[in-house]
Amino acid sequence: MIQFLLNQELRSEHALDPNLTVLNYLREHLGKSGTKEGCASGDCGACTVVVGELHSDEPGAERIRYRSLNACLTFVSSLHGKQLISVEDLKHQGQLHSVQQAMVECHGSQCGFCTPGFVMSLFALQKNSDAPDSQKAHEALAGNLCRCTGYRPILAAAEQACCNKPQDQFDSRQVETIARLKAIAPTQTGELNSGDKRCLVPLTVADLADLYDAYPQARLLAGGTDLALEVTQFHRTLPVMIYVGNIDEMKRIESFDDRLEIGAAAPLSDCYTALHQAYPDFGELLHRFASLQIRNQGTLGGNIGNASPIGDSPPLLIALGAQIVLCKGNTRRTLALEDYFIDYRVTARQDSEFIEKIIVPKGHALFRAYKVSKRLDDDISAVCAAFNLKIDNGVISDARVAFGGMAATPKRAKHCESVLIGATWNAATVEKACTALAEDFTPLSDFRASKEYRLLSAQNLLRKYFIELQTPHIETRVTAYV
Repeated sequence: MIQFLLNQELRSEHALDPNLTVLNYLREHLGKSGTKEGCASGDCGACTVVVGELHSDEPGAERIRYRSLNACLTFVSSLHGKQLISVEDLKHQGQLHSVQQAMVECHGSQCGFCTPGFVMSLFALQKNSDAPDSQKAHEALAGNLCRCTGYRPILAAAEQACCNKPQDQFDSRQVETIARLKAIAPTQTGELNSGDKRCLVPLTVADLADLYDAYPQARLLAGGTDLALEVTQFHRTLPVMIYVGNIDEMKRIESFDDRLEIGAAAPLSDCYTALHQAYPDFGELLHRFASLQIRNQGTLGGNIGNASPIGDSPPLLIALGAQIVLCKGNTRRTLALEDYFIDYRVTARQDSEFIEKIIVPKGHALFRAYKVSKRLDDDISAVCAAFNLKIDNGVISDARVAFGGMAATPKRAKHCESVLIGATWNAATVEKACTALAEDFTPLSDFRASKEYRLLSAQNLLRKYFIELQTPHIETRVTAYV
């Protein structure tokens, strides 16, 4: 059984189909049709809901952290121990919520189909903001599309909603809600079981290892932003899933003098601060990693584990020399991330083995990263590049150059690196290294970019890296080429 709060209503579910998304649960099981299906792939934001969960910034200081999510990519099992808020829950005692009222007064709704999703993103923004902030508003709404092109009044509504925000029913009930969330906090493995399909929800790494050993055919579910597409887009059935999002050990982010250790189930939005402090370019790239709704769900471990050749984080992590800790039963092994990827969607992971955490070295001052995509926000890379050189007295003593979108896997450019290492750091060396990139990669053409465009972009990004290191005042990092 799993338990969660539907606003303030306790829901206990056991026999639901684990493949059921929160979107369809709301619409088909509860008759709450305010949450819309626009794309069923996490691109449009029409299905945005908000999930609240207990969070402690320090011991004894518990609060509710509200996050916007795409209901179309969220399986019901991931609600275990949390609070689900949909657009129907905002109106209270006959009065519109302040974010709804702001949308009305600023004329932020036209055809209205996208409006509930915008409202829920604004609600989460209001809960997480102390004052109007244009940058945060754009970030919060980047994952919501309006076909009526009503963005200007919607941004005006965001400013109004976050300015002198009044107390709402969620504020007045916060103490009560915290107590209720504590009362339903999971204490043992939860389960949804419809007879022929099941999803297990362990609470510890040890329990996960035991379950995965018992069900090696199970699919591991973290954020679900990739896995859920198999259900919503390809209409496949997932007979057995194991949800890892309730394992606190796998959500920790620890900073040491020489490294970061990031749990594989830590949401990308939680990873931002630590990665940005260590490597500003990594933080900037995370800002462009899909939408905030996706970053609130997607995990660093999932972005590695799905072995996509166009995943944004692996090239950066490979260039930094990151390692992953793989767990199977009581056994753990540490593997260089570059050795994890074998071929297209093929990895070095053994049966019943899972990524427990990612180890990211610190101290690489010349690390830079770049993303080339058709849109600035919420788009998949055509090419993603990461450069990490060590230069002593003008001579390159070490080089790690990695790309995504250039091969069947995220991959280092070994020929390029061999040209760089031992050479003088100058324009002539860079041009030789650019030529060597053609030996490292034979990219494919697809709807994102042609093979010629990809190779030329990769070469130009190396040139860009050289220019930036020569003139560090130029701020042109993580740029999109339209």
